[in-house]
Amino acid sequence: MISQMLIFLLDTLLGLFSLALLLRFYMQLVRAPYGNPLSSFLIAITDFLVKPARRVIPGYRGMDLSTLLLAWIAQVMLLGSVLMLKGYSLSFSSGSTIGGVAGGLALLGLVEIIKTTLYIIMVAVIIQAVLSWVNPYNSLAPLLDSFTRPFLGVIRERIPPIGNIDLSPLFVLIVIQLLLFVTAGMEREISRLF
Repeated sequence: MISQMLIFLLDTLLGLFSLALLLRFYMQLVRAPYGNPLSSFLIAITDFLVKPARRVIPGYRGMDLSTLLLAWIAQVMLLGSVLMLKGYSLSFSSGSTIGGVAGGLALLGLVEIIKTTLYIIMVAVIIQAVLSWVNPYNSLAPLLDSFTRPFLGVIRERIPPIGNIDLSPLFVLIVIQLLLFVTAGMEREISRLF
């Protein structure tokens, strides 16, 4: 019972921290407006790690790689801790090597980052679609638009609105669901390493 409580706490704390780092990375990547409370909150809770990491890990073409790397490290730490709390041995057992286990955890961490990214996009598309009907001039609209524009724009170029209804969110959500099936399959395959 104590291990389940620890898993819950780790999953909540490290998972939310990784989510905050990912949101910060994507907000910087899409040049989301910083004049909103979400940006201030994300910067406030992640700066203590991001600033020192930026001194060591340079950015690349406008991407803050240190923030992305920290999100991945948080996921790998979470996965390793959860596996240890569940009783899995992450040492030389049953023919596995430290490199094999570390590689498996690294790949699982990458898959988790991809999965979380897909969920971020999905939630942003759903909230934007709902707000466009309920309150299109909400203060979140510019932030959500900057998140979803790269994905919705590709669909909007190919499929125009039908009867003044934009169906691009529906198609983006379908593609995201298909990609989530792929990531679930990747997780199953990588999990066989343990």
